[in-house]
Amino acid sequence: MSGEFSLERIRNIGIIAHIDAGKTTTTERILFYTGRTYRLGNVDDGTTVTDWMEQERERGITITAASITCYWRDCQINIIDTPGHIDFTAEVQRSLRVLDGGVVVLDAVAGVEPQSETVWHQANRFGVPRICFINKMDRLGANFWRAIDMIRERLRARPVALQLPVGREASFAGVVDLIENKAILYADDLGTVLQVQDIPLELREEARHWHEVLIERIVETDDALTTKYLEGEEITAQELKAALRRATIRSELIPVLCGAALRNKGVQPLLDAIVDYLPSPLDIPPVRGINPYTQHEEIRPSREDAPLAALAFKIVSDPFAGRLAYVRVYSGTLTSSQVVLNATKSRKERVGRLLRMYANQREDVGIIRAGDIGAVVGFRFTFTGDTICDPQHPIVLESIKFPEPVISVVVEPRTKADQDKLSDALQRLAEEDPTFKVRMDEETGQTLISGMGELHLEVLVDRMLREFRVQANVGKPQVSYRETITKSARVEGRFVRQAMGRGQYGHAWLELEPLPRGSGVVFENRLPPGKIPEEYVRAVEQGVRESTESGVLAGYPLVDLKVALVDGSYDEENSSEQAFKAAAAIAMRKGVMQAMPTLMEPIMRVEVVAPGEFVGEIIGDLNARRAHIESMDLREDGFQAVRAIVPLEEMFGYATDLRSLTQGRGTFTMEFDHYAELPESRVQELTGGYRLGPEVVL
Repeated sequence: MSGEFSLERIRNIGIIAHIDAGKTTTTERILFYTGRTYRLGNVDDGTTVTDWMEQERERGITITAASITCYWRDCQINIIDTPGHIDFTAEVQRSLRVLDGGVVVLDAVAGVEPQSETVWHQANRFGVPRICFINKMDRLGANFWRAIDMIRERLRARPVALQLPVGREASFAGVVDLIENKAILYADDLGTVLQVQDIPLELREEARHWHEVLIERIVETDDALTTKYLEGEEITAQELKAALRRATIRSELIPVLCGAALRNKGVQPLLDAIVDYLPSPLDIPPVRGINPYTQHEEIRPSREDAPLAALAFKIVSDPFAGRLAYVRVYSGTLTSSQVVLNATKSRKERVGRLLRMYANQREDVGIIRAGDIGAVVGFRFTFTGDTICDPQHPIVLESIKFPEPVISVVVEPRTKADQDKLSDALQRLAEEDPTFKVRMDEETGQTLISGMGELHLEVLVDRMLREFRVQANVGKPQVSYRETITKSARVEGRFVRQAMGRGQYGHAWLELEPLPRGSGVVFENRLPPGKIPEEYVRAVEQGVRESTESGVLAGYPLVDLKVALVDGSYDEENSSEQAFKAAAAIAMRKGVMQAMPTLMEPIMRVEVVAPGEFVGEIIGDLNARRAHIESMDLREDGFQAVRAIVPLEEMFGYATDLRSLTQGRGTFTMEFDHYAELPESRVQELTGGYRLGPEVVL
């Protein structure tokens, strides 16, 4: 695949941003100017390459991250265009995990929006170097410098402007390159004729000032250049670019460019910046992982002659090619018919076909080399986050963690014929999407599907109908609560049975204690060595974890607690793993009942943008929804942004209410923030007044 390109000529990048900032339009222009496409795709017309799903074209939004390859200045650029809507955050998260660099697209009018902050923090967590592209410079209210200030203030980053806009709003005509001290103007509507000329007279003073600022920011990151600067020596453009590249890869500086992708302006300089400043696979540290047999950390350098190490970051059911596993190869090579080890599952897999993906188009290739991204046909046991490696050199790379779903709906097949098709469709959709969960309600026998938001579930139900031809009735959205404990408890679980001549004996003492929010479930073995055989300890842990899938109050998953195995006994003849698993489940139920369980609800971070005259009504309405108002920002276009945190339960149907309040002019975005305890009165409602505590006797 990358045979004709050495590793230093490869860029694996993602286009990430808030919804409607222009990611897909920017990606379409990149494909056009690199010669990958011969016409300009348009989101509104449904003619884009990367938004290829029917739902994406109908709704004008990106739902699934699309991978595509193009070439610029003798470099191979593997691009992943990610969704902007928070409901599809898993697509962004898994893309950032395997990318080397990112282009963050910001709206020149709105600046840094809530989802921009979310993807920025995700990129920080994965250590992904970024450049920023301030898009929509041709719109009324566009302000380049305000957007840069917001990057500094809201994202706590160090932005450095590489360009000045030439003209404002409707008169935006091009940019001034502050490193080369030249103006780049666009002479045609297609943006293919660039005129590089001297800086216009009226901008020369401003350009001189920002050129000096640029030099100062760059030399601060490089000792050799600092010395030259202080001694008054001239610093060349090449030296500045080389130092800025190093600072960008270390995430010390964020280069900022501007343009108007829809008007075909500013995209070629963005491509130059991707090549000049974002890292190649050689610029990032060697990937680290754990040897599953020795439990020691090992590294894999980005070299073809190193042992194979790759991460499966996405599973897709392709109607033509079958089950595809998207992989990023960190070291070694992947070839057709090769036998590899899925180190996460300890299962061997055989590679079938290898594909280079162009959104929903594909091209067969014989090899995927270190530093490259491709898709594999033929894997049976591999899922998102699994490590693929050389069977002789096993390694498990860090997996991908996804947020828990916050909203559920009931789905029921309409006919008996739809029953089997429904379970098959749900299983395949759950394989593709790690934030989509399916469970059976034990009391009602209904199938519950859970996701990240109303739009997420709406799209999945739509896919069931279109792709899998399943007719289903869908209930109203419900909040996906969580259960937790508020006190510590120490309990005994004893499972003793006599059946068919052979007994069953399992005995375990567990200690339960609450943990801080977001900690999940932690299991700890505090037994002295040899007290209970290791396989029984594993059975206890399995019983504990299965018990946390359904709580005692209302059947919601249990979270944020530590369970320690502190004592127990076994019988040489009658003990079994099944008996200890049952003993753990008995102890868990008793322990949770005694530890004052309570319910927690998802709290959402909301930003409402509307004309200033409606802000009073908006705040009053949010307060009635148990909201906590955090801040208000006045924008240049007369609109005001209200930021608040609100329980998800109160936000159902808010889009309709907001339109009524603002005469159709208000918009809002919402993303999950954290779980918080429900008010006692609401817990009583949901549990029918049934409360548990230390006095419970079983």
